[in-house]
Amino acid sequence: MNETIISARIRADGEVVEILADGSERPFPKRPMQPMTEEEISAAAAADPDARPMTPEQLRTAKFKPRSQTMRRALGLTQEEFATRYHIPIGTLRDWEQGRSEPDQTARAYLAVIAGDPEGVSRNLAAGPHGVFRPQ
Repeated sequence: MNETIISARIRADGEVVEILADGSERPFPKRPMQPMTEEEISAAAAADPDARPMTPEQLRTAKFKPRSQTMRRALGLTQEEFATRYHIPIGTLRDWEQGRSEPDQTARAYLAVIAGDPEGVSRNLAAGPHGVFRPQ
């Protein structure tokens, strides 16, 4: 079987570029996506070993990424940075993200507050002693 490996990255401006062997970059050609019918979508998914549709039983038992990991990645933070910024013990965060434990009700509420205003939470935690709310 012939296999082609292409290295790519997304620039800060959102453009996807191919990384060439010499380290230089080349933009991918701009080609409009061709619309697919539902049958073509199903056939393409079934042909891709990494994208096969899940059965209802597989969906029911699938492990989903914890919200903390999704948020952390959306904010562009490492585990250490997220844990430090939001005063969460690094071991606790790692346990959540690796599925060893789940956030309790209080932690889920705190994560919801972070999701709603990550900069505000960070600002308030950095502004003063713990337990003092400083609205901005």
